[in-house]
Amino acid sequence: MVVIELLIGEDKGQLNGNLSHSEGKLVAIYQQDIVPCALDILTDLVKYKTVTLTASGQSIPTAVAVANIVTENMMKGNSKILDIVVDSEETHEKSGPSLVSIIKITITKTN
Repeated sequence: MVVIELLIGEDKGQLNGNLSHSEGKLVAIYQQDIVPCALDILTDLVKYKTVTLTASGQSIPTAVAVANIVTENMMKGNSKILDIVVDSEETHEKSGPSLVSIIKITITKTN
């Protein structure tokens, strides 16, 4: 299952200004089964029109696969990827600070 982090509404600042629409949903993607996750995202796209997937570290390939399945297979011609933001953040662990990659993929329903 998809773990939903937050965001419904008009506060664009919650996504560091990377979202160019007024409504949407932010979904955190973890290492999980791809097809059930894609079905959840498809349901969210019908309800919210725009969904932003966010993932970090080893969960990034899962988020990319989910975005591809939704846009190229499930909603072929009826959705598109608006934005992809790749970044990194510093984490502090017992062994010292390290960088973890982050991705945000914004998908929108076009019809």
